[in-house]
Amino acid sequence: MNLHALRLFTKVAELNSVSKAAQALMISQPAVTIQIRNLEKELGLTLLESKGRGITLTQSGAFLYKQAQRLFDLEIDIENKVEQLKNTGHEELQIASTHVPSHFLLPKLLAHFKQVYPTTHIHLKTANSQQVIEELLHYKADLAFIVKEDGHHPDIHYQFLMNLDYWFIVPYNHSLAGQTVSLSELMQQPFVTREDGSSTKEYLNALCKVHKIPPPKVGLQLDGINESIHAIAAGFGTMLAPSIAASSFIQQQQIARVFIENIDIQRPVYLCTRKNEQPHSSSFNNFLHIIHETTS
Repeated sequence: MNLHALRLFTKVAELNSVSKAAQALMISQPAVTIQIRNLEKELGLTLLESKGRGITLTQSGAFLYKQAQRLFDLEIDIENKVEQLKNTGHEELQIASTHVPSHFLLPKLLAHFKQVYPTTHIHLKTANSQQVIEELLHYKADLAFIVKEDGHHPDIHYQFLMNLDYWFIVPYNHSLAGQTVSLSELMQQPFVTREDGSSTKEYLNALCKVHKIPPPKVGLQLDGINESIHAIAAGFGTMLAPSIAASSFIQQQQIARVFIENIDIQRPVYLCTRKNEQPHSSSFNNFLHIIHETTS
């Protein structure tokens, strides 16, 4: 495949305009058009089509654009890693994680790793499940941790690590504190929910769908597990939270559990890596060894 033509096509797709892409790349518009036509001929696919005065990606074009983005993100990742080796002589490990592993599981693992391998620099980015997978797919992370039951991406390998208990919680003095109720009754309460892209929000909606009841009424939406639990402790709402995050608040009598009839929730934690990617760096393999040593 002509990578120069692919790069031009990617810029056109990014800007949704041949003329803007030509201007950004400081080459003529006919030159860009010719290169893309040659790329279409080489691939045997139509990548762009006219739409009004502009252009739009075909289904094949959208697929190629997504894959090309990953290819050029890999190029940038290689350049960054080479530059780091030149400047420091040490490798860097980029980790992406959803909030629960990042706040409650990884600190101990990372502290142990740094004691054994003190020269490896580690960068941990915390985001929701959708963002974490995008980080991994686009080479912004070397590995990732996620809590998610299904909807697994076909290009990602998911290695099960453990299950975590999840509880419904309310303020300590709430009328339902310590009570056992039906799921439909609890869903009448105002909920503190996470942002779109959060697997906990997706799980809660799916749970309601399975039991054929309306999803909860959103009283407050917050981007993070700690912020959400603190809102409950301050006296507002209901939420689904991991026990590993909520237990200390319960011990301090700031929040309380609500028990749901015939429902106990456990959610899986996965270590995620890109499929068919070998070999890995020594820092990557060393960190995997620490994980397996700790969780086995």
